[in-house]
Amino acid sequence: MAEKSEKTLRHIAFIMDGNGRWATKRGLPREAGHKAGAEVFKTVSEYCVDIGIPIVTVYAFSTENWKRPKREVDAIFRLFSQYIEEAFARFLEKDLVIRFIGDRTPFPKSMTDRMEELERITAGRKNTLNIAINYGGRDEIKRAVNKLIAEGKTEITEADIEAKLDTAGEPMPDMIVRTGAEQRISNFLTWQSAYAELYFTDTLWPDFGKEDVDKAVEEFYRRNRRFGGV
Repeated sequence: MAEKSEKTLRHIAFIMDGNGRWATKRGLPREAGHKAGAEVFKTVSEYCVDIGIPIVTVYAFSTENWKRPKREVDAIFRLFSQYIEEAFARFLEKDLVIRFIGDRTPFPKSMTDRMEELERITAGRKNTLNIAINYGGRDEIKRAVNKLIAEGKTEITEADIEAKLDTAGEPMPDMIVRTGAEQRISNFLTWQSAYAELYFTDTLWPDFGKEDVDKAVEEFYRRNRRFGGV
């Protein structure tokens, strides 16, 4: 974990909100918004690494998103499957670890096998892209605690929990960016966000670009991070 005095932006996370509204405003099905958002996700995540941010986490699909219409959920998972296959070619020559965080148990074995293979062949690289899929912050904490219980732990420390989180071994996010005008974190990185800088923008995710990333980064470096101190 970073020292409390450190102000370097090492880990940025995105709540990619507004895909459906972006499509609706244009008279398009919500699935079209997710397709547009998927392209922005690729551009933004790679740009963050290019400008020197070594860890990027994106909220692709939450544990609550299953409540959405089946057609929309199916479209999201088609895009996700396509992304996995594209990533094998897209990232083989990039210095980037691909890591999937969240509960994989609902996914078909064919999908989880490909996710694990992608994680394996990209392991050990300098930069990291975490893709949160079927992810919920409370669910992550629950899973971490259950792992500790299964190991026979009777007294649990914060360090124990952090070691069992999906993001174990990574620094906590320095900044969480949410697009789409909403101002909440929606069960994203619940444990990890305790001291993250929060940045909200009205821009819908499919309209979010490199200049918007630059604005968020500039805002980060304007803030005074005290971590409970003075």
